[in-house]
Amino acid sequence: METRPALPNPPSALSRRLSVVAAREHGVGPEQLPLIGIDPDIFDVFYREHIGSVEGFVVRRIGDRERAADLTAEIFLAAIDSAHRYRAGLGTPRAWLLGIARILVAGDHRRHDRRLTGEERLRGSALLDGDDAARWDARIDAAARSRELYRAMDRLPDGERAILELVALDELSLAEAAAAAHVRAVTARVRLHRARRKLRAELDATADQTDPRKEDRS
Repeated sequence: METRPALPNPPSALSRRLSVVAAREHGVGPEQLPLIGIDPDIFDVFYREHIGSVEGFVVRRIGDRERAADLTAEIFLAAIDSAHRYRAGLGTPRAWLLGIARILVAGDHRRHDRRLTGEERLRGSALLDGDDAARWDARIDAAARSRELYRAMDRLPDGERAILELVALDELSLAEAAAAAHVRAVTARVRLHRARRKLRAELDATADQTDPRKEDRS
């Protein structure tokens, strides 16, 4: 039976300083990731390193800035809570973190109809200051075209869509996407191939329906 790695012992002052310096220079690696739950400085480095990827992941899937901001915070809190269970076999730190993000965003989608996002009234705007609101609005505007593509992906099976999102939108390697989705690499490869083929067919069909030249010939 596989034994779960024990929660790291608090490092000495010297080793802690060396770990923080190494993390700032090279990023939080697999051997340091379990420390984000017990060392605020290591977590700060980890947060700064991955906040852009997580925000991008969320806003491509959530069109409301308050929900996106809340989910981003939840993702990092969940990472802190589960860091002691991390093992290198779970993928790179980034793939592992986006795996957490995928689970939480999926849970949010089950609670909200994504197609009604644009009709939702913004709640809790006072929780974000002007700079925060502008930053989230800019990210959401930049992701609008991705969300248009996302609508075309709606008809894909969940497993195929998840791999396509992780590779095409979140720029993970196929191995990282497989780790984030908790499937084997060969399964991820097959799903990616099928998803790309179906998406091309879907987009071609949409283009045919909206091509004015074809309407003129009809």
